Amino acid sequence: MLSSTSFARYGDKENSDFFERWLPRILEDRDREGLTENIRRIDALMLTVEPGHSADYVHELCLMTPYDYQMTLESEKHSTHVLRIDHSAPDLLVREVKDPELHGIFRSLNEVYPIGAKRPNSRYMGEVFQVEDLDTLVKTQKAREVRFFSAEQVGNLELPANMAIVKPSPYTHNIVAYWERPEGRERRYALGEVVPRPDMQRAYGEAKERRAALGIDRLLLPIDHLATRIYSQNREVAILEYLTLSSYYYWGSYDIADQNSSTNVTKSVHYEDVLQSPAKVFTAANHPYFCNHLIGKPSPTESFARNFGPRLHHIAVAIRDGRTADQLNIDYVVNSLRDSGQKFLLEVIGSEREGLKQIFSSASEHSSLIIEYVQRFHGFQGFFAKENVANLTAAAGADETLRSLETESRS
Repeated sequence: MLSSTSFARYGDKENSDFFERWLPRILEDRDREGLTENIRRIDALMLTVEPGHSADYVHELCLMTPYDYQMTLESEKHSTHVLRIDHSAPDLLVREVKDPELHGIFRSLNEVYPIGAKRPNSRYMGEVFQVEDLDTLVKTQKAREVRFFSAEQVGNLELPANMAIVKPSPYTHNIVAYWERPEGRERRYALGEVVPRPDMQRAYGEAKERRAALGIDRLLLPIDHLATRIYSQNREVAILEYLTLSSYYYWGSYDIADQNSSTNVTKSVHYEDVLQSPAKVFTAANHPYFCNHLIGKPSPTESFARNFGPRLHHIAVAIRDGRTADQLNIDYVVNSLRDSGQKFLLEVIGSEREGLKQIFSSASEHSSLIIEYVQRFHGFQGFFAKENVANLTAAAGADETLRSLETESRS
């Protein structure tokens, strides 16, 4: 039997007695009931964009990441564009609502937040996990009071009919979905009919050609991690909930005191290499917003949650270790994209000596998501460096503050 409590713990963030008491109980119960063995890799990531933005966003993704456009699935209310690297990395499902006035649960999660409401149809939805036995999985999770969308609700929302989908988390506002897919079997999504889309093919073709011309296509690797920002008071319960819903373990947490924040990492028990199933990171403030005036420190993570709502903040793409044209690969990728007009929030930070280098792009105007690039040197296992995270958090916070001010000036 797998042991989810056998992994080394990293970090310097102190957790509460509640967290330390319940963490082993949840993981040991998950192992004992076979959930850990049943739930395998992350097979897909689902997100939505505003009507009319999908071609531009597919172009953006296929230029900045190693994803290739596969097909478009058309249903009555949605177009779903499937992007893929290969079957060992998660697909991206980019959903586009056809009627901009269509209201649903995912739109409602945006509309109560000042910046989120400006793009009500744009948000990351959640992950789809591959499982070995779906019926047993659902029965076991329901016994733990996990709530799923009914078949009727899945149909009304035009979500994949061949999945069991957990309702949005009260802590992260993300969903988790499961489907039964034997290893080696083609991924097929019950989301409508395959319909040729010349606009998508054109957007993808131009991006792929540009990616190759820049010489970055061979340097871009699959997703390294997914980073969700949440409210300070929800840090521990969000982690424990995700460990209940997944087969991930608690890697550890680091305190980023300068930015009044902590970074908390979970990783798959099945895949040591995060490129096989990306790490899931939770970032939360150390104090709620109403303490800021008393502690005199910035609070970019809490500000993001208040402006956008709890949600995915960035997708980190790994960069192949090595050098190209007398530059470290991450520097070559960033300089090539910057020369092509892509904006970044800061310069590349970190060093080969420290073990990794990282950078944030500007947030996408189509999805509000940031792309992070990370190059790890010589098999660096520390996952991140505290100073790097502090600088990245500060840069993203400055950008989000500017967008918040722009929103207020227009309201």
